[in-house]
Amino acid sequence: MSRVESVMEAVPRILAVCRNHRADDPAGGKGLTLRQASVLRHLHPVDPTMVSELSEHVGVTLSTMSLTLKRMEEAGYVRRERDANDRRVTNVILTPEGAALQTRDSMLDPHMVARVLDALDDDRRSRAVEGLLLLADAAGRVAARGGAHTAALTASRPDL
Repeated sequence: MSRVESVMEAVPRILAVCRNHRADDPAGGKGLTLRQASVLRHLHPVDPTMVSELSEHVGVTLSTMSLTLKRMEEAGYVRRERDANDRRVTNVILTPEGAALQTRDSMLDPHMVARVLDALDDDRRSRAVEGLLLLADAAGRVAARGGAHTAALTASRPDL
């Protein structure tokens, strides 16, 4: 098995066990649907994101995305604005509340990650963590060469 195949096989297995199935705002006590949490994870903390891009990334229709964003807007996590350069385009912008929730939110359940790490002896645990950090650093370097939006997203949200 190649290294690429090994990573492609390992990451989904880790996610299957460690995925965070809770999607809520511990500070505000508001619940998020899993789709809303997914949208939140796809938003950049500074740069606006087009609604069409979000619907494509999340894998839903524009009408479904519109309804999702309406509910997130009502909860105070995002706001929608027309693009200044192209009035046909609607952009989504994180509010301060949405940005704060985004930094607290994670794809991974920290308790499950701890249980998985505890299943390893000290040496393997150290090697596993070091390997993941090396991959994350390399991903950041690749993203930096790919464009400012991707690089900033990777730097601010390494769990994406």
